[in-house]
Amino acid sequence: MARRSYRWLMVALAVVGLAADQGSKYGMFRKLYNGTTRGDQEVVDGWFKFTAEYDRSVQPCDCWVRSLQTWSAPDMPRVNHGALFGLGGDHKGDANQIFAAVSMLAAAGILVWVSRKSTAQDRWLCAALGLIFGGTIGNLYDRLVFNGVRDFLYFYKVEWPVFNVADCCLVVGAVMLMLHAFFSREPKVETPAAVVPAPTPPATS
Repeated sequence: MARRSYRWLMVALAVVGLAADQGSKYGMFRKLYNGTTRGDQEVVDGWFKFTAEYDRSVQPCDCWVRSLQTWSAPDMPRVNHGALFGLGGDHKGDANQIFAAVSMLAAAGILVWVSRKSTAQDRWLCAALGLIFGGTIGNLYDRLVFNGVRDFLYFYKVEWPVFNVADCCLVVGAVMLMLHAFFSREPKVETPAAVVPAPTPPATS
């Protein structure tokens, strides 16, 4: 009997993660725009808020993605050029290109991984890869359109770096992947029992 494939779960979580990421980014940067370079909305007083920064020194490109860049606001968003938690962000353009290339390779690697039959039959692994794929594509979109990643979630009580929904998907997916590596068990392969030949009866004279 063929085992069930969970590729649908990987695709579903990737689509949901990507939609949640892009919808929240565009929605928040549109909602918080007030004509200045920063807009804030308290969520938990003293702890957590939505924040959106805008960079008037950067102009929208004169290309086909201009409408995507200015849908939320006429001013371009201030972006993180580096990776998760701002890693490598000081190098701006170079960092963005490097991490965009890494994201493309990671996305391709996930597609190859999930194409394997053993991976498709593992529900937990497909769920983890779906979250990671959705988060990767979400931030990759930002790098290609905005030359950096839009962040708006801010735990300012502990000065946690500003992050986004794609980052959440990546972290949760990575944790699930680590748990899978530590606690998953390889399926037992049953070996056929050795066939013992029947004793040959003694020859009769």
